[in-house]
Amino acid sequence: MTPDLTSQSFMANPFAACDRLRGEGPLVRVKLPIIGRVWIATTQAALAAVLKDTENFSMRRANGKVAGMQWWMPRSVGLLANNMLTFDDPDHKRLRQLVDRAFRRDAITALEPRIEARAAELARSLFDNRDEADLVTAYARQLPLAVICDLLGVSDTVKERFAAQAGRLTSVNSVLGFVRAFASLGRFTRLVEAEIERVRRSAGTGLIAELVAMQQAGEPISDDEMIAMVFLLLVAGHETTTHVISGGIYELLRDPARRQWLMADESRMALAVEEILRFISAVQFSKPRIARRDLEVEGTRVARGEMVMAMIAAANSDPAAIECPHRFDMERRANRHVAFGAGPHFCLGHQLARIEIACAIRALFATWPQLRLAVAQDDIRWRSRVGLRAIERLPATIIR
Repeated sequence: MTPDLTSQSFMANPFAACDRLRGEGPLVRVKLPIIGRVWIATTQAALAAVLKDTENFSMRRANGKVAGMQWWMPRSVGLLANNMLTFDDPDHKRLRQLVDRAFRRDAITALEPRIEARAAELARSLFDNRDEADLVTAYARQLPLAVICDLLGVSDTVKERFAAQAGRLTSVNSVLGFVRAFASLGRFTRLVEAEIERVRRSAGTGLIAELVAMQQAGEPISDDEMIAMVFLLLVAGHETTTHVISGGIYELLRDPARRQWLMADESRMALAVEEILRFISAVQFSKPRIARRDLEVEGTRVARGEMVMAMIAAANSDPAAIECPHRFDMERRANRHVAFGAGPHFCLGHQLARIEIACAIRALFATWPQLRLAVAQDDIRWRSRVGLRAIERLPATIIR
């Protein structure tokens, strides 16, 4: 029987359920909300076999529809789902190359001083006129949202409207919830369209302006593809990093001695960030793939047309790849986590996410070394959504 992958007990500690699924095999047949019946890869070897094999697995069904899309979903869902994450090559490569330059290591490293300054500013203002703050909404969300909006060139007047719509969409976990979110999805689409049109009329700076200029210069990107690209970068560029940051902060708040150890030596931060990415595993599943033909994956027969997803949370706790995977070890070396996936769809923003996580943790605890949880650990609640491990609220206070 499939564990309840939306329960509070699973979200608080996914390791036991991941171990149980992995014990059933490297590929396990389960039923997930909205998605339906699907094979999930539970080991790192099986994950690699699926995500790196573009010859045998496709992001699309034989009729061209995105894997996982349902007949009852409206056109707006299909429009936004047609982004570079759901295309095979050559379309995936074509779209990724348009934005690749903005996410290269040198470009992202050049942003680090601005990200550090923004994190410090957010940290300093956390407890202005208040004794308690929700570190998810007031801090962990604000930093990556500000950074990706700056990168895209999104105007400040609509930034918070973007955040509100994104928050509603990423809390969906059932067919009924999905239907209720249609209005938000439509509003989000219109916001994106309006930003693109604003840039077309008045130029500007940022990645949206670059995409508009590329299109006007003859680069092969349609209006619908541009809308889907901006939507993807905006949501993926802040939502998942939000929950890695808040999850990492939570682990450090649970153990002040561990936090003090980390903050005592800046050279410890890089390894700590990798372990936070692995241990939190905010993105718990890959996008679904469709088997192009009958084949065998790690000893399991998969039929042509069947859907397969990689369970990143299980792969990140695979003892065949990670020594003592249940332990949160910020000194872990040779950390073979797969938090950013694998293969051609490896996360474009991995460098940006790493810098944001490090800056967020550094600024928060440097500013407030006596920060502590404002509630008992048992009162921390998690979103009940398959595929995203996310703390609902993280109330914190300081000793003045």
